[in-house]
Amino acid sequence: MAENKTVDKEKYLDEIEDSIRTIGVLTSGGDAPGMNAAIRAVVRRALAKGLKVRGIRRGYHGLLKEEIIDMSARDVSDIIERGGTVLQTARCKTMRTEEGQQKAAAICKKYGIDGLVVIGGDGSFAGAQKLANLGVNTIGIPGTIDLDIACTDYTIGFDTAVNTAMEAIDKVRDTSTSHERCSIIEVMGRNAGYIALWCGVANGAEDILLPEKYDFNEQNIINNIINNRKRGKTHHIIINAEGIGHSTSMARRIEAATGIETRATILGYMQRGGSPTCKDRFYASIMGAYAADIICEGKSNRVVGYQHGEFVDFDIEDALAMQKTIPEYQYQVSRILSL
Repeated sequence: MAENKTVDKEKYLDEIEDSIRTIGVLTSGGDAPGMNAAIRAVVRRALAKGLKVRGIRRGYHGLLKEEIIDMSARDVSDIIERGGTVLQTARCKTMRTEEGQQKAAAICKKYGIDGLVVIGGDGSFAGAQKLANLGVNTIGIPGTIDLDIACTDYTIGFDTAVNTAMEAIDKVRDTSTSHERCSIIEVMGRNAGYIALWCGVANGAEDILLPEKYDFNEQNIINNIINNRKRGKTHHIIINAEGIGHSTSMARRIEAATGIETRATILGYMQRGGSPTCKDRFYASIMGAYAADIICEGKSNRVVGYQHGEFVDFDIEDALAMQKTIPEYQYQVSRILSL
């Protein structure tokens, strides 16, 4: 009896794999260093399993425009070290409409795409969820520098972005110290403060402004600058998260209140560029291979994550419903170390 059950299970798994003959892969939303490593892993892992792979250029926008190409192992050679995404990316408002979703599903069927791997953030996963509901097997891979996807401890691109920001802030500190200035450095992250928190600690900032924690009381910052100057500090570094923003006007107000020359530096899109770090290349590669594996198993409407040292997957709806906050202990340590 046990032997028959084993045979039936193997037959069932074979049938699932047979039903997935061609998969597509796209990158959507903001680009992130390491996306190319994920694309490479999806393509090569799927090809090794005997599947055909089709690349979709410019995300959901390209899918709706039928910008679809066949991909071979050679097509993803020498891309792992490159920043950005070789498939290019775009945002697509049409994909938020029922008409756009129906069209995207129909195009997948037209090109024989049985499963789709979507590399991007929560907005991209929302589109993948809609396609899954329309019969296209979808798997999401978290690709965003913001580290703001709650179901995973790691997102592709964060490590490269935070190291790029850290190195830039070190350089700003050099000139800030030389001129005895106050410097406000604005980092990316949308409404999440993880890049700001990590850089604030790693760069030894005197103030760290996080969307999740900041009370918009500038007087506290002004008092801190004045007190530090009285204690002999000759410069003052403020790391400001993108979700707070307005760094230039903040600098003017602080200079007017303190009499200390204050300059704002907005690092901007440089944080999305550059060759990905070893960590981003490795994690993206494992996540890409994992996505190809589970889509071959017949799984759909899932997002790959990394938790407690393991690569796992979650239902997309559950993943989107999860909330992520700045760890309180890390925040408290950042405040103590800035004294």
